[in-house]
Amino acid sequence: MLRPRRLRCPSPLRPRLARRLPLVGLLWLGLAGVAAADPPPPAVASGAAAQRQVSAPAPAAQVPAVLTLYLIRHGAYDESDPRDEAVGKGLTDAGREQARRVGERLAGLGIKFDALWTSPLTRARETAEVVARALDGPPPRIAPELAECRPPARGDDPGLAAGAADSCRARFEAAFTRFFNPATGRDRQEIVVGHGNSIRWLWCRALGVDPAAWIAMTIANCSLTVVRVLPDGACKLYAFDDTGHLPLELQSYAGVAPPWRPSAKEKPAR
Repeated sequence: MLRPRRLRCPSPLRPRLARRLPLVGLLWLGLAGVAAADPPPPAVASGAAAQRQVSAPAPAAQVPAVLTLYLIRHGAYDESDPRDEAVGKGLTDAGREQARRVGERLAGLGIKFDALWTSPLTRARETAEVVARALDGPPPRIAPELAECRPPARGDDPGLAAGAADSCRARFEAAFTRFFNPATGRDRQEIVVGHGNSIRWLWCRALGVDPAAWIAMTIANCSLTVVRVLPDGACKLYAFDDTGHLPLELQSYAGVAPPWRPSAKEKPAR
């Protein structure tokens, strides 16, 4: 009985095989040609693997992080100075001491601050300069959006020129848009030196309260207000009008003593 022979088909023998087995040879050569011209498509991931491919992680520099803002109201200043507040109305001796003490308090936290922003008005700039010296950190940078003005207030008619209150509100809204956003890449700590109106308005805005309610509260010169902006954009208040670093004799509100000090006098909100 004859046993079938096993044929080996190295490439030089392909024509000979085609002659011996015409149909099989042609099919074999045709399939080989297709395989050479059209390699099989890559495997397509499915399920969780496909989701991982589509949802690739963002670069570290773009990942939202926590931003902690330390809002400081400027120190007491010379309200009798007739010069424009962008060049005059600088800090009094008490105002400089208030600024020095809030700077020392921040320095004692052991935090490396990433930025120090300030309103362009003299009393805020001088406060920021004193704070910067205490921290030995970043120099003050001007943020025009922080300049003081009077936004719309609940039940209040300050007699402003038409449109002035709305213009102020637009300015503070620009400040909120600029500063109250999550950090990116890593957590950041920033200081913002502003004014009584701007800090109260921004505080209300951050917590989702009607910003016109700012008039119902007051804050001390060189007080600390701390707000954290979380990666999802939500804001959390950690401190408001904190004056723990100021002795009783240095606590002042819009240039006057608080009601718990002897001979304190109340005057309209500024």
